Amino acid sequence: MNIEDFNYTLPENLIAQNPSRKRGDSKLLSINPETNSINNLNFKDLFNLINKDDLLIFNDTKVIKARLFGEKLTGGKVEILVERIIDEKNALALIKTSKKINTSLTIKTSKNRLIEIFARDENLFRIKIEDGDFYSLLDNEGHVPLPPYIKRKDKKVDEDRYQTIFAKERGAVAAPTAGLHFSQEDFNRLKEKKINYGFITLHVGSGTFQPVKVTNINDHKMHKEIYHIPIATKQLIDETRVKGGRVIAIGTTVLRALESAYQNAVVPNNFQETDIFIKPGYKFKIVDALFTNFHLPKSTLLMLVSALAGKDFIMKSYHEAIKNKYHFFSYGDAMFIEQKAKNNDL
Repeated sequence: MNIEDFNYTLPENLIAQNPSRKRGDSKLLSINPETNSINNLNFKDLFNLINKDDLLIFNDTKVIKARLFGEKLTGGKVEILVERIIDEKNALALIKTSKKINTSLTIKTSKNRLIEIFARDENLFRIKIEDGDFYSLLDNEGHVPLPPYIKRKDKKVDEDRYQTIFAKERGAVAAPTAGLHFSQEDFNRLKEKKINYGFITLHVGSGTFQPVKVTNINDHKMHKEIYHIPIATKQLIDETRVKGGRVIAIGTTVLRALESAYQNAVVPNNFQETDIFIKPGYKFKIVDALFTNFHLPKSTLLMLVSALAGKDFIMKSYHEAIKNKYHFFSYGDAMFIEQKAKNNDL
């Protein structure tokens, strides 16, 4: 499969630069490849698409204020994006500077805290802090790590809106954006309708924004992320299967975590690492439907939804969304995708 098979042209004015007025104030494109149907709805219509025996699963990861600005001791601006906190003193990070980065470099933050680069790990750097710990440093000096297609500086509003209302487990450097649509009112509605829901944790990494640099997508190497499936969520999945309900992933991060966990007969009860690459031809093991935002051209997430609903049908649906002026990406509108029965089909 060629990378250009997953390309499309998006007018720049359709890239959402700010959150909607309130959570859930967004459009919803509902698509079903089996019936070849594409319906223009609103987010609140999602609840009419969910059956009483279905199970919704959310990602409760919490976005950390992972972006830091500082300078070298010799001068020169430096930007640090903390990718993963290993322990209170050590972390992995992406580092941007105008010149080549040496592993002996010391960086001074805006409030004069010292960070030392001491090793390289592929495209990431291992860094350590001299005084204090990384969580308090990011709380005090960090910025919300808005994705590169949002062409503005982070603002106070992003501390609330680039975070789900159920965020719990600190560790993500990008939001599980499908969950951003849901308010407390929506969870009250799920309870009223007696629809089950559960949570997993997958700490979204900056690799989710990394472009695919190969022509043949089969040659692409996926980034790694860590995830955890609680026992309570596994039990809900088992009960849903017995009742004949659907497992509905709220976001591609949930889908990745569930499909990674269920690759083996035993679902582990601790944090695991995954670099699963879901593309057309993939046989889904657990997820029946997906609620998600729209994804970047030529991205692995566009390939993932193409595996679920068929590439041609996904591209047709995206063009329908563009025609109807849906807003795209993190702060944009959403899709509800039913699974194609023969999901090995392009």
